[in-house]
Amino acid sequence: MIDQNPLDALCDPFDDDKLHEECGVFSIYGHDEAGALTALGLHALQHRGQEAAGIVSLDGKRFHSHKAMGKVGDNFSSGEVIDSLKGRAAVGHNRYATTGGTVIRNVQPIYADLANGGLAVAHNGNLTNASALRKQLVAEGSIFQSTMDTEVIIHLVANSKKTKIVDSIIDAMDKIVGAYSLVGLTSKKMVGMRDPYGVRPLVLGSLDGAYILTSETCALDIIGAKFVRDVEPGEVIVVDEKGLSSIKPFSNPSKRFCIFEHIYFARPDSVVDGRSVYNVRKDIGRQLATENPVDADAVIPVPDSGTPAAIGYAEQSGLPFELGIIRNHYVGRTFIEPTDQIRNLGVKLKHNANRALIKGKRVILVDDSIVRGTTSTKIVQMVRDAGATEVHMRIASPPTSHSCFYGVDTPTRQKLLAARFDLDAMCKFIGADSLHFISLDGLYVAMGEEGRNDEQPQFCDACFTGDYPIDLVDHESGTDDELTLLQES
Repeated sequence: MIDQNPLDALCDPFDDDKLHEECGVFSIYGHDEAGALTALGLHALQHRGQEAAGIVSLDGKRFHSHKAMGKVGDNFSSGEVIDSLKGRAAVGHNRYATTGGTVIRNVQPIYADLANGGLAVAHNGNLTNASALRKQLVAEGSIFQSTMDTEVIIHLVANSKKTKIVDSIIDAMDKIVGAYSLVGLTSKKMVGMRDPYGVRPLVLGSLDGAYILTSETCALDIIGAKFVRDVEPGEVIVVDEKGLSSIKPFSNPSKRFCIFEHIYFARPDSVVDGRSVYNVRKDIGRQLATENPVDADAVIPVPDSGTPAAIGYAEQSGLPFELGIIRNHYVGRTFIEPTDQIRNLGVKLKHNANRALIKGKRVILVDDSIVRGTTSTKIVQMVRDAGATEVHMRIASPPTSHSCFYGVDTPTRQKLLAARFDLDAMCKFIGADSLHFISLDGLYVAMGEEGRNDEQPQFCDACFTGDYPIDLVDHESGTDDELTLLQES
C-alpha cells in the first residue's frame, strides 16, 4: 500500500473512500502524431489513475520519454513536451499505485535497452507472484531500479533465452501469475496482451491506418478512432509495418472479467466487455429498486459515480430523480493545513447538499459501493443536516467484504466495513434509516445473466465473494509483506 497525501482527502473527500483502479494504458503504432494522440488518450483515461503519467515514443531509431507526477493535463499540454515525443509509435500510462511507492522512478512506461533491442512496457493490473519472482531474480544478479511489479517483466524478458523480442515477452509472461493488460513498444513492433482470465480490460482500435491498444473505448472516442474489438483473454497482439497479427500462446481458462469495471471503474461512456457501461449501471439501479424498494420522496445520487444507478432506481420505482448533492468541479487542492476541524469542513469543498430539494423529505441515496464506510457516514450526516426527515442508503454492488489482489487499491480486509459488520451494524455505523445492497445474483441479472453460476462464475467477483480465480502466490507465502516493507523504506 502507498502512503496517501493528507491533502488528498480535502481534494476529493468522497473519492477518498473509493476503490481505485491501478492505471490506464494507451499505445498507438503507425501515426505521425503518435505522441499527441497518446496524450489525448491518457487524458480520456484520467479516471483510471491521477498520481502520475508517462509516455515513451519511438521515431524509428530512438526512444523518447517524458514522465511526471500529477495529471495528464498538467504535464502533457505544452507544445514543447509533445514535440519532444517524436515518432510514429508511442505507449503511455496513467498511474494509481497499488504496487510501488508514489515516486518518479515508479512512473510507467518502464524502458530498458535489452540484447535484442529497446523495450518500453506499461501494464494495468497486478502480478500476484511478482515478489517471489523479484526475490529469485535478485538472487540471480538482477538489479532493480524501482519497486514496481512491472519491472519484473523487463527482467524476465532480459533473461529469456529466446532470440526474438516478441518470443521473449511471451516467454516472460508465461512465468507470470496475475491479472494484467499489457502494452509494449519494441524497436520495430507494438505488442499488447491480456492475462488468460481476461480480468483487466484491453481494446483494439484503428485510426487512419494506425492501430491502437488501450484500456477503454472512451480513449478511442477522444481521438476519433474506430473500435475494432476487445483483445481476447490470453491473446497477444503484434503490430508492425506488415500489419497486425494475433497469437494465442497461453491456455485459456474460463473468462473472469472484473465485474467492478462495470460498477465503478470504467467511464460511463465506454463500452467494456461488449456492454455499455452507462446502460449496465442503469440496469443495476433498476434491479436494486426491484429488490430493495422504500417509500420515499426522492432518489438522489452520490455524485458522480452513483448517478446512472440512481437514474435506473428512480425509473423503476417511479420516484423523482433529484440532484440533491451538488458537486463543485472547479475546486483544486486546498492550501489549508488539514487539521481535523478543517478536514471535516473540507467535505463541502467538493460536494454540498441541495437544501431546497432535501429539506422535509424522505430521500434515497444511491452510491456504487461502501468500502470503509467513512464517506457514507459523512454523506448521510450532510443530508440530515440539510433537513431530510429520513435517509435511506441503497448500494449498487454487493457488500465489499474481501480485498482485491488484481490491480485495485483495496484496504486490508479488516478495514472493510462489510468484513467487520453485518447489515444492521453497517446501517447503524453510517447513520442511515435503512441500508441495502444489490444481491450478488441481482447484479448478475443486471449484467444480462440469469444469475451467478457458482460452478463457473462469469466474472471475477472476488471482492464480494472471496472467490479468487488466480493464485495469490505472494499473499499466501507472505512475500507481499516483504515487498511492502521494501516500498516503504
